[in-house]
Order: sequence, then C-alpha cells, then structure tokens
Amino acid sequence: MTETFQSKSFLKTVTSSPGVYRMYDKQDEVIYVGKAKDLKKRLTSYFRSNLPNVKTQALVSNIHHIDVTVTHSETDALILENDYIKQYMPKYNVLLRDDKSYPYILLSQHQHPRLAYHRGTKREKGHYFGPYPNGGAVRESLNLMQKLFPIRQCDDVYYKSRSRPCLQYQLSRCSAPCVGIVSDEDYQEQVKLATLFLRGKDQQVITTLVDKMEQAAINMAYEQAAQYRDQISALRKVSEQQEVSNAKGDMDVIGVHFASGIACFHLLFIRDGKIFGSRSYYPSVPVATELDEVLSSFLGQFYLNEDVQRTIPKEVILSHDFEGMDITAASIEQALQKKFSIKTQVRGERASFLRLALTNATNAVVTKLSHKNTIEQRFSLLEEALELSFLIKRMECFDISHTMGESTVASCVVFNREGPHKADYRRYNITGITGGDDYAAMEQAINRRFDKIDDSGKVPDIVFIDGGLGQLRIAQSIVDEKCAHLMKPPLLVGVTKGEGRKAGLETFVIGGSEETIDIASDSPAFHLILHIRDESHRFAITGHRNKRQKTRNTSTLESIAGVGPKRRKALLQHLGGLQEVNNASVTELAKVPGISLEMAQTIHDSLRGG
Repeated sequence: MTETFQSKSFLKTVTSSPGVYRMYDKQDEVIYVGKAKDLKKRLTSYFRSNLPNVKTQALVSNIHHIDVTVTHSETDALILENDYIKQYMPKYNVLLRDDKSYPYILLSQHQHPRLAYHRGTKREKGHYFGPYPNGGAVRESLNLMQKLFPIRQCDDVYYKSRSRPCLQYQLSRCSAPCVGIVSDEDYQEQVKLATLFLRGKDQQVITTLVDKMEQAAINMAYEQAAQYRDQISALRKVSEQQEVSNAKGDMDVIGVHFASGIACFHLLFIRDGKIFGSRSYYPSVPVATELDEVLSSFLGQFYLNEDVQRTIPKEVILSHDFEGMDITAASIEQALQKKFSIKTQVRGERASFLRLALTNATNAVVTKLSHKNTIEQRFSLLEEALELSFLIKRMECFDISHTMGESTVASCVVFNREGPHKADYRRYNITGITGGDDYAAMEQAINRRFDKIDDSGKVPDIVFIDGGLGQLRIAQSIVDEKCAHLMKPPLLVGVTKGEGRKAGLETFVIGGSEETIDIASDSPAFHLILHIRDESHRFAITGHRNKRQKTRNTSTLESIAGVGPKRRKALLQHLGGLQEVNNASVTELAKVPGISLEMAQTIHDSLRGG
C-alpha cells in the first residue's frame, strides 16, 4: 500500500450502497475497476492485514486513490463496470480483447440484389443476416448459398461491366441478371427464397419449391421443373446435414480451460436447432487471477457487448460453476430485459456438446502454451547468438515492395515475446522518390518510423532490415541521428539473401560494426529471424498489391484538372467507355455536352502525355 493513500480515513467515507469503484495509481491511470453490492464491505476487504491473493497484494500496493460511483442496483453496477472496463482497459482486470466486429451476410437493395460478406459499419442499404461467429462461417455460408440459389455475389463494378455471362453462370451458380438472361420476377423470387433460408425457414423454402415444380410440370415446362427438383434435392441434403438430433431452440455452449495464465473460452453457437458455428476467445488475464473472476468477467463483458446482444440465447451452458453465477445471470437478464440463464449440470445431447467445447478449449490452451514456449526458446537463442546483455522485448523488421518502381510500399512488422504483435504493424506509402530506388524508400520509411521518438514511446530492441548492406547503412545513419538521445538505441541487423535467393542461405550483418553473424540454418534463432523477415515481406507485398490495384482502378480522367464527376460521366456515356475517350480526337471530345474546345484540347493532351 502506498504511503500517499490513507485507507482508514477513506473507508470512513464510503457508503454501503451498491456501486462501482475505480482504483488509480500514481500516474493517475485506472488500474482496476470493480463492482459491489456493498461498497464499504467490498473495499474494506482490500485493506486487511493478511491478503491471501498475490494479485490483490500487487494491486493494493499500487493504489494512489479510489473513485466511487453509487448505483441504484447491482445490475446497474454490472453495466457501469463493463463500460468502465472497455473505456480504461485496466491492467489488473480480466480483459476480453476482441476488437474485431462480427461478420454478416449482406443482401443488398439493388435492382438485382447481391449476397456479400460484410464486416464493420452498416452503411449500405439492405438486409444483414448474422452476426456469424467468424469470417470462415460466413464464407462457408456464401459458398453454400451459391450452390442453392443462383444470386449474384460479384461486386457492382464487375456486375456493371459485363457484356456476356461469366463462369458462375456456366457453373449454374448465378442466373446472369447482368446481361438479362433471367427476368426480374424470377430473380426476385430466388432472392425471397434465399432470404427465407437465411432466416432458418428451410421447410418453407422447400414447400414453395415443391409447389413451383409441380406447377411447372403441369405447364409442361419440364426443364424448369427439373431445375426446381435439383434445387429441392440440394436443400434437403443441406437440412439433413445441419439438423441437430435432440437439441432444440437456441443455446450457447461454453467450454473453459485456464492454465499457466492463459484462458480459453470455446463457444459452440446453436441457433434454431442447428449448429451455427464456433469461436475461441482468449481474454487477457492478470497474474494470479482466480478462475471465478475470469468466468464472471468474461460472461459480463461478452454478453453485454452490443454486437452480440441481438443474438443472445435464453440458455448458456457452461463447463464450470463459479461463485456469484446466479447473480451474474440475473444481472445480465435484467440488463438485457430478456430471459437468460446459465447452467452447468446438463445431460444427453447438451452434455456431449459441453464435452466437445471443453475438449476444444483444453487443446487450444495446450497449443498456445506450446507455441509460447517455442517463441521463448527462439528469443533466448537469438539473444545468445547476438551476444546480448539484455532481454529482447520488441523486434521490428522493415521491407520494401514495388513492381518496376510502381506503387512502392514499406512495411514494419512487430514481434514481442509472444510472437507477432499485429496491432503495431504499420505500412508506409512511399512518395516523392525515383521509381525503383529501394535505398530512398528505406530512408523514407525509417525516417518516418523514428521521427520524434523518445524513451516513453515504443522503442524496439532490434530492428531487422530486409536488404543489402547499402540499405542497412542508410537505416543505421538515420537511427544514429534520430535515436542518439535514447537510453538504449535499437540494434540494427541486416538480413541479406543468399546465393540464388534460396531460403536458409541468408547472412546477418550487425549495423555499425558491419560484423557478420553466423547462425546455423537449423537453429531456432535462425528460424525466428526468417519468421519476422517473411512476415514483413508478406505484409509489404499485400500493401503494395492493394495500392497498385487501387491505382489501376482509378480512371485516368480523375487526374485531369477541371474534369469532375459530371464531365467524366458525360465523356464515358457519350463516347462509350474509357478506351474510346483515349482514342477520341479533339473535335470528337468537343462534341460531348459540357466539354468546350479548350477543355477538349486539355483532355486530349493529358491523355497523350502532351
């Protein structure tokens, strides 16, 4: 306990009402958020002389002051606690770090609606089905939908540019509305059936198709009847595969395994009596946290998350009981204003699901621990190979990617002692250099990374430069200048490709001294360097390809001064396309409405580099 915090005088002022408390350290940062039915009783427990929990001892020793917020009920306290945890992300709380939004299937509101994968803000008009547990579940569903309903899944740019049916039509996976092969009425009928299917109304879809097949047969439209027959057969096969024998209704089945500071919550989502998908969560758990706190914290944060509230089932089956489980369930039920229960004792089909979830959670933790130990071993051997006197906590690697000097992108990837730290990955769009000048590109990237850096920032222990000695020297000169004031400037290591650019023949050069380090190609330290190098290469190439594609998708007309959206549209519509605009004479351009002779000359010269 810090000397500046007087617990006795503080506790005299605390009420016995329910509420939320925030604990701060000397730097005025929130280090813990908690809730209590009786604030005075709960806070008093922190300042006993015999605290049994190591985590609580560490927490109390860092308290500088405490804020208390009184609430009307324990449920209000649970909601406020969840909001504060998301706001402050305190280091002593169990944190569910899941910043990715949930994916959906989007059925757009176009004349010919399309089915598409969607994640993020729902800006586009249409129907959103989901959320799904992960992107894989969405892609599997879209692949299945393509086989069942001939609805387009292509983007609008591709759809509008078609003049003849694409391969999806040849495979009977799209009815080619882009070229008018299917009537609007028939297409909309398939859209309605797909909508019903996505809402789980399989039998209603099958019944509708059976009626249509019989009517087509009566009208002697035998080819159409055969198409309906095949569609019905495929739907029935899917329904049989997805059916859960005895489990009815909606439920979440959660298996939990907690070992060596790593917790995994493996969720099986069951909706409308069908297996909807599964997902594993790994909340951040402070050292010496008890399992009861991990369980209650996860359930509160997960089920009060806005993204999942709309699909929360009435029943959650959990592999472990914990103190306060009934109170947690009642609080969530009251907060959501819908029935909600947590069960741990189940039989039959539910028990088999629970065993499956628990097995998956256990395997996930074992795998993660094994990976963590492997990474730790690699770091230790790298420290030994480089003869370092300090632990490597953060490594960065830079790489450059371009095609013949076009759309140059630099990447910076970050590894810590748990492996790749993707939240800190960065890309730099390189501008103002001669195309293909890798030295200038590296100089710009390193300058931007280490500009105005200080000891309070994220200073890497080692920076790997994927390139030759010239790039290493440029990077070293910049780091010497920009990081001279740091207590411990980063060590630079050049990674040069071997003969024939074959993996395993790389050499490593220390920046400054330019000493070559020999590391056996079968050493885990060697593999760690190649891992971060390959990751930076992948990240750079992905950024470069995206930038190049975006550049090539941009009309050359957009770069001409005075040619805005209206004039571009008029040019393309009047002349019939970009190629025709490129080939048009000044006289032909001047005939386009809104294009003067002077503007036509400007466009003509710009398109021909005049």
